[in-house]
Amino acid sequence: MHGVLRTLLLALLLLITMPVAPAHAGRGPLLAIIIDDIGYHQNPDQEVVELPYPLTLAFLPHTPYARPLAEQAHALGHEIMLHLPMQATNGKALGPDGITLDMTEQAFTRTVLDALASVPHARGINNHMGSLITRHPGHMTWLAELMRQKGDLYFIDSRTTRHTVALRIMREQGLPALARDVFLDSAPPHDADWVRHQLRRAEALARKHGHAIAIGHPYAETLAALRSELPALQARGIRLVRVSQLLSSSNGRYPQWQASSSPSPRVVKNSKPSPSSTCCDAPASKSSPQG
Repeated sequence: MHGVLRTLLLALLLLITMPVAPAHAGRGPLLAIIIDDIGYHQNPDQEVVELPYPLTLAFLPHTPYARPLAEQAHALGHEIMLHLPMQATNGKALGPDGITLDMTEQAFTRTVLDALASVPHARGINNHMGSLITRHPGHMTWLAELMRQKGDLYFIDSRTTRHTVALRIMREQGLPALARDVFLDSAPPHDADWVRHQLRRAEALARKHGHAIAIGHPYAETLAALRSELPALQARGIRLVRVSQLLSSSNGRYPQWQASSSPSPRVVKNSKPSPSSTCCDAPASKSSPQG
């Protein structure tokens, strides 16, 4: 009961303090922001959940706070994803429900279903690490077939390797899928100014292509940059959306995709070198979460 009351009070507070979108926001470029590695920490993960913007939060399976925070985030209008651990070329440990290359299809299916069951309200899947698995068409086909059987799931390729085939396989299998455009906080030391720079990159890509996906992590510096920059992005006409909304608006590419099954927006509204595409192929841990 205490948790329910806290969520309701938080919802009311966020509704009162929520930034007002400009009148032209309904016609602006679309930007979806995914925050990976949620679930290991009560804080700062709780702070991510309480951000008054329509975010997509990617939860690691069977982590201590995944279930309660996913329930709260869903109630507040955020979108939920499964951040599925996949084997990397560096051989780092994956944590619970990790997908490895030596799995049989039966073990693969059982592991993915178990991971999905541990994250309530999951609308899609993206890869945690995965520089080895996402380059293998067979395993990605297994995942696509399983997701199609489950129904109403999308896939986001985090692009932790330039050799990934994940997006191509998902689209060949008829699944709604997109790929990450920008990592906001690619590698330590994490710097709020760098995150702001990356947000401007994401904004430029959204203006060029009509939409973009940025992925960040629950670092203090990332949260500080989001709090300071997202109101300015909205004021400049960028529409902050959940991933399912972006998919449903991708130039009619996925007309069968229905964003209506996402949570209703009861609360939320709407020069350095580029980071390596392999920036986040490291394991999340209680001390150092990574994408």
